[in-house]
Amino acid sequence: MANSIVTAVGLVFLAFGVFVFFTAVLGLYRFDYVLNRMHAAAVGDALGIFCILVGVILFHAPTLSSLKALLILMFMWITSPVASHLIAQAETVTSPNLKSECKEERR
Repeated sequence: MANSIVTAVGLVFLAFGVFVFFTAVLGLYRFDYVLNRMHAAAVGDALGIFCILVGVILFHAPTLSSLKALLILMFMWITSPVASHLIAQAETVTSPNLKSECKEERR
């Protein structure tokens, strides 16, 4: 009984992770500016990786595979946002027409 509940929760996490990756890909095609695309990819990447690896951990709960997946999850959650930030920072430094492409919101 408990094993089937854990399997069902793992499937929900896997399905939601695939959905998040799919919506991130749609965001890449929908947005025009590179920093908007970077944001969609970074958020989709971080949340999608989290959900998929939690699903994998739930499938292989008391084994060494789940520990390895947890270590991969921690590594990806540390490195993925840093890499996205560095790529976005490189874009802001090297883009000659950054002011014309960014719209400032007045509040």
